[in-house]
Amino acid sequence: MPQHPLLRHEMRSLWQAVNAAGRLPERWLAEPGARVSLAALARGSTLGQRLPELRGRSVLLATRDQLPAALALIELDGIARRIVLCPPDVAAAHLPGVIETAAAEAVVGDRTAAEHAAGQPFIAAGPAVSPGAVNRAGGIETEWVLLTSGTTGVPKLVVHTLASLTGAMPPGTALGHEAVWSTFYDMRRYGGLQIFLRAMMGGGSMVLSSALEPPGEFLVRAGAHRVTHISGTPSHWRRALMSGAAAKMAPRYVRMSGEIADQAIIDHLRAAFPAADVAHAFASTEAGVAFDVGDGLAGFPASYLGQRGDVEMTVAGSSLRIRSNRNALGYLGADAAPLFDGDGFVDTGDEVELRDGRYYFVGRRGGVINIGGQKVHPEEIEAVINRHPGVRMSLVKARKNPITGAIVVAEVVAAAGRGDPEALKQEILDACRAALARHKVPATIRLVPAIDVAASGKIARNDG
Repeated sequence: MPQHPLLRHEMRSLWQAVNAAGRLPERWLAEPGARVSLAALARGSTLGQRLPELRGRSVLLATRDQLPAALALIELDGIARRIVLCPPDVAAAHLPGVIETAAAEAVVGDRTAAEHAAGQPFIAAGPAVSPGAVNRAGGIETEWVLLTSGTTGVPKLVVHTLASLTGAMPPGTALGHEAVWSTFYDMRRYGGLQIFLRAMMGGGSMVLSSALEPPGEFLVRAGAHRVTHISGTPSHWRRALMSGAAAKMAPRYVRMSGEIADQAIIDHLRAAFPAADVAHAFASTEAGVAFDVGDGLAGFPASYLGQRGDVEMTVAGSSLRIRSNRNALGYLGADAAPLFDGDGFVDTGDEVELRDGRYYFVGRRGGVINIGGQKVHPEEIEAVINRHPGVRMSLVKARKNPITGAIVVAEVVAAAGRGDPEALKQEILDACRAALARHKVPATIRLVPAIDVAASGKIARNDG
């Protein structure tokens, strides 16, 4: 795997960083029903006495729950040659291809993953720490491989190192052991992994989420653990605010990433958490963390472009492109597409528009709806709909039409206690007509009790 020219190499393992941050007895990782002190890892292992078997190997890490995966990551970095972080929702049919592409020589996981070992050694991982001396002397710069789906749903394997994953965490920014981090994301996805690494390298603790836990219950548990820093996608946060449980926690820092943060969700979060700093960040598995914005406004200042330093950004053909030491190294696989353009930039596929000295995200290039030959970004229409005070969440999609090929339709979750539904739909249509070109105005508005969110935390966009 070629090394990106801007990547700073630091031959320091995650365990060494955790240890260096200190205060292990006061720090912990928790999930529903289980909590593990980091001090326990100083005296034992979650992998029994089998960690030496994985030295220099490519390892598929596949567990149902997050806590065993988090503990195994701390142990494997600097020992394994490669760690493939496998989210639990990856289709079983894709796992043999993932194992082959990553040249996995062992599978670390729970019993639900054992069937996918396919002849490789299987090592059980769990939240329990077995006492005993463990040699974690590293020396290997481990590749961290994250899975991201392409348009076909087949996972792409994106290669990072600890250095590229932590490029947005400069020395001297540790918040100390009193910081308790959490996120709606699964920590085996880029957004969740960022929060996990910030907690571990910054000297804090972390509350892990569960896919089986409703948003309201998660917020109650986060509040009980006194979470100070929490992140999620805008869709995560919309569902959380609808649960009515926001008052159960009092974070100091609230962050959004993964989707466009429109002005409505920024305003809702600032109202829900008036004592917190509310920010939205741009990051992707391939491009890494580019920037965050904390001025309370959607989009980002045009001055962010053209700056040289750790992150360089440019816009080409309306698409945001990023070059930094936080970029992934590339894709795994003999037939994998190149990640970088000729100038070393990653094309994010996110389209932006400049208005009054500020860039606004309008949508993904691959998510455009074609209405009679005219381009429509669903996210642009959703931002208008979400501004209505009677709306909590919306989904815009295409519906086939014999004349134009497609028309725009919208599904809307109304605020609790909202009055006449027909009046609300008319108000939404009036707002769209006032703010959007005619071909972008939804042909129909349908009120729904909920909108599906994918395992990634993003709205599940299945065109009808």
